[in-house]
Amino acid sequence: MLIGEVVRRSGVSARMLRHYESLGLVRPSGRTGSGYREYSGEDVQRIFRIESLRSLGLSLREVGRALDDPGFTPSALVDDLIRHTRERIAAETELLTRLRRIDAADPADWEDVLQVVALLRALASKSADARQRAALSSADEVPVPVEALVEAALSETEPNVAGALRWALARSGDRGPALLAEGLGSPVAAVRERAVRSLAEIPEGAATAQLRGALAHPDVVVRGHAALALGTRGVADAVPTLIDMIVAGRNDTDAADALSVLAADSATADRIAAGLVDRLAHDTTEGPARGRLTQALAGIPGTRASGALGELSHDVDRAVALTAAYLLQLRDAR
Repeated sequence: MLIGEVVRRSGVSARMLRHYESLGLVRPSGRTGSGYREYSGEDVQRIFRIESLRSLGLSLREVGRALDDPGFTPSALVDDLIRHTRERIAAETELLTRLRRIDAADPADWEDVLQVVALLRALASKSADARQRAALSSADEVPVPVEALVEAALSETEPNVAGALRWALARSGDRGPALLAEGLGSPVAAVRERAVRSLAEIPEGAATAQLRGALAHPDVVVRGHAALALGTRGVADAVPTLIDMIVAGRNDTDAADALSVLAADSATADRIAAGLVDRLAHDTTEGPARGRLTQALAGIPGTRASGALGELSHDVDRAVALTAAYLLQLRDAR
């Protein structure tokens, strides 16, 4: 068949067929009396094979070797193709992410675009100072996209930079909390802690809802940070977790302070006192935990807490009894 028929059947252009021929990939089986190239059925089949191998990402030189070299095995080449393809996908995915973040910043002109690109590069810098400056620049006219801030906050290990990123996220709008909440599901404990600490510094609103959900998180560190943040916001749901922290001795001083903030409401104060007394009566933890629970009663106003301290002043544990008696004296002196 002539080249026009081959083009129609194969979908390969005449120009590309001539290029294949110049490289020795395709050799028409004959010529017509007028000198036109004439392709056999086998020639056409070879063209289909060339196109199939090219679709896998092989270069024309590699295609020629694959078709003509009996010793050319596909395994190593396919492994290389897989590696190169993964690298290309990763690079293109990174580019797509960068473009989406630039678009999210809603740049007004090319100067804004260049500024956002510079900020994104700075956030990924090896220099802690550069990363910190980029985070603090979020207050400028062209802000850092919130997705980039969240990604940086969840991976940052330098304390000063992490603090700057949390500050930036607290001013980044309503999208941050939902993105940070995804970090609570990370298999890496450090990432979960960074996520909840960032949520704790975002003002009232969506962050509070995410922190409420974190009270049921299986990670005690996540629950603790969430409870401390919610306690300072007056959310009484944090009370059981705060009491657990006092018993376990995890940030127990901060937990007791949060309980005292919550106790500003009289109904909540009685609930807190009841919870502390219940743990004192039934908790199997000895000595230090009972002492911490007794000390926590100091910041809880009301007759329920005072009555509990009165009973504890006669406790069989001398340290608990002395602590309770001293706290009662302080209350009476007010």
